[in-house]
Amino acid sequence: MQPSPKGASPAAETSDDRLIVALDVPNALAGLALAERLGDAVSFYKIGLGMLTGGGLALANELKQEFGKRIFLDMKLFDIGATVEAAVHGIAQYDLDFLTVHGDPHVIRAAQEGKGGKDLKILAVTILTSLDRADLDAGLIKPGAVREIVLERAANAFLAGADGVIASPQEAALIRALPEAEGRLIVTPGVRPAGAEPGDQKRIATPAQAVADGADHIVVGRPVWTAADPRAAAEAIVAELNSPQARRANR
Repeated sequence: MQPSPKGASPAAETSDDRLIVALDVPNALAGLALAERLGDAVSFYKIGLGMLTGGGLALANELKQEFGKRIFLDMKLFDIGATVEAAVHGIAQYDLDFLTVHGDPHVIRAAQEGKGGKDLKILAVTILTSLDRADLDAGLIKPGAVREIVLERAANAFLAGADGVIASPQEAALIRALPEAEGRLIVTPGVRPAGAEPGDQKRIATPAQAVADGADHIVVGRPVWTAADPRAAAEAIVAELNSPQARRANR
C-alpha cells in the first residue's frame, strides 16, 4: 500500500487532519514504511528533530510533494534572531505546513520574518508536555503553577505574532479562552487514547477531551506506530475525534 498519492479521490480518504501522527522513528525509510502502512487513514504527519539526521527533511519533502500529505516540522528552533530568521527562510522553501519555534517573542518575530510570504504556520512552544513543576524548578524557571506559566507564554507568543501554540491538552481550554487566541491554532501533543501508556508525557488527555477543550490538532505517536495494526489505531482515533464527546461546548 502506498501513502495515498497526490490527486487521489477525496471520496477514498478516511483521514481527518486534526490527527497529526508523529513519525518518531529512526530514519526516513522507517518513516516512509509507516506512512505506507497508514495509507489514506492519515493526512498529516509530524517530523521531529530526532529524525533530522536520518533524512527527515527529505521525507518531509517526499510526503508533501509526492503524496500530498500535510507536514508539521517540529524543530523547536531557538537562537539569536538572525540565525532563526535564516533557518526558517531555508525551511520555508520546502512549502511545509507547520514549524515549531520556542515561544520567546524575539524567536517568533524572527521566524515570521524568515518565512517571508510562504504559508508556513509558526507555532510557539509554551512548556514541553514532558515537563512538570519539578522539571521547571531544576531549569530555574520562575515559580508558579505550570498552567499559569503556559498561559502567560501563550499570550505573549500570540502578541509576538505566532500563528499558534504547542501546549498540553490540559491547558487547551485556558488558552482557547484568551482574547489573543482568536483565530490562532492550538496543537496538543501528550494525547493518549484511553488505556494507552503515557510514555514520557506527564500532562496528557484523550483525543476527544483535547479537541473538546479547544485543540485544533492533536499529535499522537507511540499509540499509533507501536500498535499491532497502526492503520486501525489511527482510524480509531479519527472515530473518537468525530464522536459526541469531542464536541466543544460552544459549538
